[in-house]
Amino acid sequence: MKAAVMREPNKPLSIEEVTIDKPGPREVLVRLKAVGVCHSDVHFWDANFPVETPVILGHESAGVVEAVGSMVSAVKPGDHVISILSPFCGTCEYCLSGHMSVCHTINREQFQRQMSEAPRLSIKGEKVGQFLNLSSFAEQILVHENALCAIDKDMPLDRACLIGCGVITGVGSVFHAAKVEPGSTVAVVGCGGVGLSAINGAAIAGASRIIAVDLSDEKLQMAVRFGATDVVNPSKVNAVEAVKELTKGGVHYAFECVGLKQTAEQAYHMMRPRGVATLIGMITPGVNIEIPGIEMLVTEKRLQGAIMGSNQFRIDFPRLVELYRQGKLHLDDMISDRIGLDGITGALQNLKDNKGTVARQVVVFD
Repeated sequence: MKAAVMREPNKPLSIEEVTIDKPGPREVLVRLKAVGVCHSDVHFWDANFPVETPVILGHESAGVVEAVGSMVSAVKPGDHVISILSPFCGTCEYCLSGHMSVCHTINREQFQRQMSEAPRLSIKGEKVGQFLNLSSFAEQILVHENALCAIDKDMPLDRACLIGCGVITGVGSVFHAAKVEPGSTVAVVGCGGVGLSAINGAAIAGASRIIAVDLSDEKLQMAVRFGATDVVNPSKVNAVEAVKELTKGGVHYAFECVGLKQTAEQAYHMMRPRGVATLIGMITPGVNIEIPGIEMLVTEKRLQGAIMGSNQFRIDFPRLVELYRQGKLHLDDMISDRIGLDGITGALQNLKDNKGTVARQVVVFD
């Protein structure tokens, strides 16, 4: 199969012929049809997060099942599926208590091949790293069955792939992590793909006021299409003061979708007493967030993280597909460009340069 291989950080990805193994027990081979280019991929491409090379990046994908290994029961050949980077075992404390999105961080080895086994991906015998259990910048993926969810075949796969990361991270954080209530007020800091999804989710949840915060006026215009009632550009006003003024004291819920110390602290300070701030953006390892402890105590403000929208994806994905069908989930507006496999380096650079018109660029395979 052809794949976009990363051999060095910040260098163009090379399109190479990669050998992908046959499915083993509980493994599924998927022919990909569409892959979203996510800002999380940029964090590894530019070495902000470490990754061993050579590696195939990419993790926001959808396709058609080609083959299954023994013991697979969740999907069958011909199924249309969405992948996710947070597979679940189904038997640990977190899975059994409904917090399956955490499972992959605790039981990582259960979803990978052991050193004694043949690698899933290789180039002329050299092992190629499988990024986030997926490696979706390729024509095929070979993954654990619990990294996949079957969906209806009439769902366009170039929209469906977005659900597998950006959309579930944003919308899921609204529904599962923060539990936004109808009539409440919301601030979303950062209006990339994840932030726009959080805004969309807050609108679906019935929030009465949704304030989009971003340095790009173009992205703020997009945020209005996704449900924002107000916009704030921190380059023109003090973002915290502007949000507090709009809401007469602060929002009930704040979402940080950038991954910076400054914006995380701003999200906390935008809240009213008993507000909940949810950190979604990927904050660089080693960076600490500072908030006033005594204020957190006396105001009962809460600061929390949410990985992949605290998802229950086998339930969530079909519901999100239905919301798209009903015109409530704005996946069409999310796609800013459709590209081929050889356009991935340019797409990553667009995200790194923070181009205001870019929400999601999607690789589409024939």
